[in-house]
Amino acid sequence: MSNYRKAPPGFTLRQWQQFQDDGFIVIENALSQTEIDDYLAAIERVANKDDKYTEGGYYGIENIVERDPTLANVIDHPRHVGFAYDIYGELLKLHQTQVFLRTPQPGHNNKWHPDGARALPYGVFAPRLPLQIKIGYWLTDLPEEQMGNLVVLPGSHRKQTMDAYDTHEKVKGQHVLKVKRGTMTIMHSNIWHQVQANNSDVTRKNIFIAYCPAWLTNADRHNSDPAWLETLNREQRIIMRSYDHAYSNAKPPASEFPLFLNRDGSDRDEGVYQDHVALGRRKRITQAEKFEKQLEQVPA
Repeated sequence: MSNYRKAPPGFTLRQWQQFQDDGFIVIENALSQTEIDDYLAAIERVANKDDKYTEGGYYGIENIVERDPTLANVIDHPRHVGFAYDIYGELLKLHQTQVFLRTPQPGHNNKWHPDGARALPYGVFAPRLPLQIKIGYWLTDLPEEQMGNLVVLPGSHRKQTMDAYDTHEKVKGQHVLKVKRGTMTIMHSNIWHQVQANNSDVTRKNIFIAYCPAWLTNADRHNSDPAWLETLNREQRIIMRSYDHAYSNAKPPASEFPLFLNRDGSDRDEGVYQDHVALGRRKRITQAEKFEKQLEQVPA
């Protein structure tokens, strides 16, 4: 097992409770200034190579990990991937990656919506756990409102409808994110959110990294370039889930287990299966399940 990495840190129990209650958590100072500068430089390289980019104009692009080596490191970065692994465990997949440059101009400010499917929301199938979790890296200071701020409605991840859907209406209880650069956010896919207009003189720059279970369809690609996949480490390649056989998303090759070792260094839950059952055929207990069991035992 020495060739495998332990799962990086993820939720604390307190963070998990907040995530389940609010659908959103904010972690300040998650990125150093050097890391911020590296990501901003990578975004600039990507933008300058893109014919769709106009200096000073709004810019949004997907599948950023395949566009620059610095951005590829977010696939399995230990500052955040443990949060996604806590939920999806051994079938963790990168769902979507995005860069946004929200310039000081009208438009491009999304109306109230949840992420994922609209006509039949993820919550229909997974009312307790998200079918997508989205990590946000905030690379510019947003100290005031109307700077292209993200607005969330805490607790709304438990609702499949909303009267303000497809509007920019102000909603009772909404929370406007006024964050410092270097902040990381973790968002439940079902939470209702919108984006304010940017009436400042600052371009809001950020990265989003979304994860899902492997059997959910990709959001920003079909398959990845095989030559590019060869540049990745083992865990990154697995998390991209670029399979020739579609059903491999539900039943990945045995060689891809374990994705990560448990944090105690083990690769299985002892005493659950008989020894002859192969590792890739075993259901392993996720940290989310462990948290839920702990919370069930707490007196009301």
